Parts: sequence; structure tokens; C-alpha cells
Amino acid sequence: MEPERKLRVLVAKPGLDGHDRGARVIARGFRDAGYEVIYTGVHQTPEQVVSAAIQEDVDLIGLSCLSGAHLHLFSEVVRQLRAAGADDITVIGGGIIPEEDIPRLKEAGIKQVFLPGTPIAEIIDWTRKNMPSDSPSLSTA
Repeated sequence: MEPERKLRVLVAKPGLDGHDRGARVIARGFRDAGYEVIYTGVHQTPEQVVSAAIQEDVDLIGLSCLSGAHLHLFSEVVRQLRAAGADDITVIGGGIIPEEDIPRLKEAGIKQVFLPGTPIAEIIDWTRKNMPSDSPSLSTA
């Protein structure tokens, strides 16, 4: 029997947005829920986010953007994941995102968008319901 593998989560701040308090709170929430968390810090390019995600063999990327560049940055991360053959990595996003942009982000491949004020428990609950089992030895069927 294989040992259990914890879900690996990368939290990233793409673009020029330097406000990372929310991203750090989310990273801590994932860690406290038992996930392995990698936080890349601020001012990451989509290339850096994708490279780190692949190197760290993550299952989930959580992107945060407060600068208004979410449509371009989030979509570019998904595009580059696909180009690298890593489109099995789930991408979620959060930050200051107008409601009217959410459908466009989902069309681009962002699985879920969490707006300011979303309780961490709700994000963790979504993750548990929508991500494959933490243990590869258990069937998800």
C-alpha cells in the first residue's frame, strides 16, 4: 500500500500587485487544513508560477490578484500550463474581481473564483469536494 500523499497547493501573486496579506492568509488556511503549501511570494510572472507548479508537482494553484490584471494573468497561467502539458493542475483565483469577469475567467479555465470576504472554510470545503482524493491509493470513483 502506497503512503498517503497530501494534496499540494501553490499560492501565487502574479503581476505587479504587492499586496499579499490575503494570499498569505489563504496559504495558512490550506496549511492548517492539512495540505502541503508552497507560497511563491509577490511579483511573479505567469512563467514563474507555471515553472514552480511543475517543479513542485502541485495539484492546485491558487492565484491572487488585486491590481485589475486578473483576466490576462490568470488566463496566461492556464494557457502556459496547457502548453507545458500540465493542464491536469487545477487553477482557482481570488482577489478584487468584478462579478462580470468571473464567467470569462471560468471560460479561460479557472475552476473557481473566490471574492474578498469568502470564509477560508468555504475555500477548503470547495477544495475537498472538487479535488481528487488526497490519497492515490483510494478510488475516487
